[in-house]
Amino acid sequence: MKKLITLSMLFMATVLFAQEEEASKKKVSISGTVDTYYKTNLTSSDQAIFGSGDEFQSFGTSFADETGFALGMANIIASYEGEKTGVVADVVFGPRGNSAITGNNINQLYAYWNVTEGTTLTLGRFNTYLGYEVISPAANFNYSTSYLFSNGPFSHVGLKADFALSDDFSLMLAVMNATDIDSNTTGDYALGAQLGYAGQFLNFYYDSGIKLGFEIDYTGGFDLSDDFFLGINGAYADNDGNGFYGAALYPQLATCDNFSIGLRGEYFNWMIDGATDEPNVFAVTLTGSYTLENLIIKPELRLDSNSEEVYFDSDLEATKSLAAFTLAAIYSF
Repeated sequence: MKKLITLSMLFMATVLFAQEEEASKKKVSISGTVDTYYKTNLTSSDQAIFGSGDEFQSFGTSFADETGFALGMANIIASYEGEKTGVVADVVFGPRGNSAITGNNINQLYAYWNVTEGTTLTLGRFNTYLGYEVISPAANFNYSTSYLFSNGPFSHVGLKADFALSDDFSLMLAVMNATDIDSNTTGDYALGAQLGYAGQFLNFYYDSGIKLGFEIDYTGGFDLSDDFFLGINGAYADNDGNGFYGAALYPQLATCDNFSIGLRGEYFNWMIDGATDEPNVFAVTLTGSYTLENLIIKPELRLDSNSEEVYFDSDLEATKSLAAFTLAAIYSF
């Protein structure tokens, strides 16, 4: 009888241990961000009259385009990780999210399979691999976004394969719907590729003129010292003679453990009907970043100088430049 009880207890312990071991291989996590901001135009009134209606006057880039106190977005990410497979569900609410996605509040929704130690397949909706900046403000140093990011892709729906070729080299290949399109109603697809080496990435995107056409993009950066980092982004996009090209530098200096200061200097040029001397803009953005636990406070000064009179001054007269101050708060959890 004692032997039977002992064997039963050993069996139960083995089953429980196996269940705990299996559960330990699967990880569920919840994370996200919330951001809000205040913005005021320094060289113009906070609201200008365009045509017959009132609109916020801003730089013409994505997000952070309202004046006064305004909302960014709430971003909630749920991920489930198994031994070789997993899934990510990323939803957003608020003006920033609404500007970046097309319906359903879904920023990302994908499943992945780690086929081998160096090969991963991903299927679903995922944020773009092109560009230096991303949708989430917590991952960008500057709060306002660049022209390069605002005019390029935000997200893709499709299948991609990531290959870790060595410690330094990586390769990504993808077949997708055209950029920022959820439902493929035309039967046309886009191709994507990324070649990475030691933190430097050369990115390619091509569709047959459905949305973006062709874009080549370089994104990278270098640690010039323990406290000083220089980020770099350059891109060229052409869709049958219409598109853009430009470059941006991101020098960033960590002055102490809790505070960093960074500058974004960007030149951006639109192409219309093949002409490269179309409207262009030079933009300088100076941003401070102060971290307190999970809260990031970002004061920001930005000045855009355009080749055309696309802005308005305080008297609502057309002008080529616009300056603004923004104070943003970003909380990550």
